[in-house]
Amino acid sequence: MLIHRDRYLNDLIARMGNGLVKVITGARRCGKSFLLFTLFEDYLHGKGVDDDHIIEAVLDDMAYSDLRDPERLYAYITSRITARDEQYYVLLDEVQYAISDTEMHGDEPPQLYEVLNGLLRMRNVDVYVTGSNSKMLSTDVKTQFRGRGDEVRVRPLSFAEFMQAYDGDVQHGWAEYVVFGGMPLTLSMRTDEQKSRYLENLFSETYLKDIVARNRLRKSQELDDLVNVLASSIGALSNPSKIKATFSSVLHSPISVNTITQYLGYLEDAFVIKEACRYNVKGRRYIGSPKKYYFEDVGLRNARLGFRQVEQTHIMENIVYNELRMRGFNVDVGVVEQRRYRDGMPFRRQLEIDFVANLGSQRYYIQSAYQLPDMEKTAQEKASLLDVDDSFQKIVLVRDIIKPTRDDHGILTMSVYDFLLEPNILQA
Repeated sequence: MLIHRDRYLNDLIARMGNGLVKVITGARRCGKSFLLFTLFEDYLHGKGVDDDHIIEAVLDDMAYSDLRDPERLYAYITSRITARDEQYYVLLDEVQYAISDTEMHGDEPPQLYEVLNGLLRMRNVDVYVTGSNSKMLSTDVKTQFRGRGDEVRVRPLSFAEFMQAYDGDVQHGWAEYVVFGGMPLTLSMRTDEQKSRYLENLFSETYLKDIVARNRLRKSQELDDLVNVLASSIGALSNPSKIKATFSSVLHSPISVNTITQYLGYLEDAFVIKEACRYNVKGRRYIGSPKKYYFEDVGLRNARLGFRQVEQTHIMENIVYNELRMRGFNVDVGVVEQRRYRDGMPFRRQLEIDFVANLGSQRYYIQSAYQLPDMEKTAQEKASLLDVDDSFQKIVLVRDIIKPTRDDHGILTMSVYDFLLEPNILQA
């Protein structure tokens, strides 16, 4: 079962020999190692690169545990570079294992970054590393590497990638994907029980334990409760103050707003959630609060709730958000303010556009409607789009299989399947 992840592979190929450390980041078990050690390494072999010119170390594997010491790692790599006029490729997996707990929480840069910067000084060495913590890697790409790091962000399988390996039609594939999501290993499991148990254990035994250990949290119950609150409210506007009110009224917890804010940051750093800010379309300004929070993978989100709240409308919205992010768009929640009169008195109301997606000069306004059963629902979903007076494309996505159609106002309605399976459909 080979899933071609061409978007990420092409990102790596385009960066070959650019004089920077290629830092492949993303959630645990989302396919970073497969990308680097299978797809990219196969590409190198196809270009005639010999095995002795590919130097690799999988640092979360006990077979490489001695190389978690940066000095030993550097000595090992340099000992393999025997010809100064020949090109070598260094592939390091899960490099956070080469950073000690003291270094991770200290003020000085971890010794690992000195190793990587040292390798960059060798003109015949091209360096690629993976890691699962954005605060340690994504942020440090801009700081510790001093402009010499280049991030490639890998995500769980998109629906199109999932369908490469799914043995069935698109509708049955969708039914599977909205429940179990896109963590690659689930595709090799035969029963729903296996998939459910794997995702539940992955979330609790890997993701949450990593966050607790990395941030030295004394108590994990509040973090557990926060994840449950977020998982129950995807697609809903929220902020730390609203979450605190939930903790106080439902959980009878005295957790502070500052603690909630910190925990939200930890969850984002671990690639569990991502926030979407609100953007006033007409006023062309951001609205600070509240925001929306979406999960990196809907299967992990469902597992956290014991697969008891698989609401198709909210799950579809989360999937569309992830797809737009995967395609490189900056994604905001649009707000359109309308001024109206009632009984001769002026009043304002706010309408929402699910997503305002921006990439360079491109912009799209997208509504994730799930279904449009009647004219009333159709009018409701299009109301905010009709009030935007610029020329950028406006799209309504539905779960049904339909032929793309454009109404008299230029609003395009299409199937979410077409949107997800055709990467260039927005440019059509």
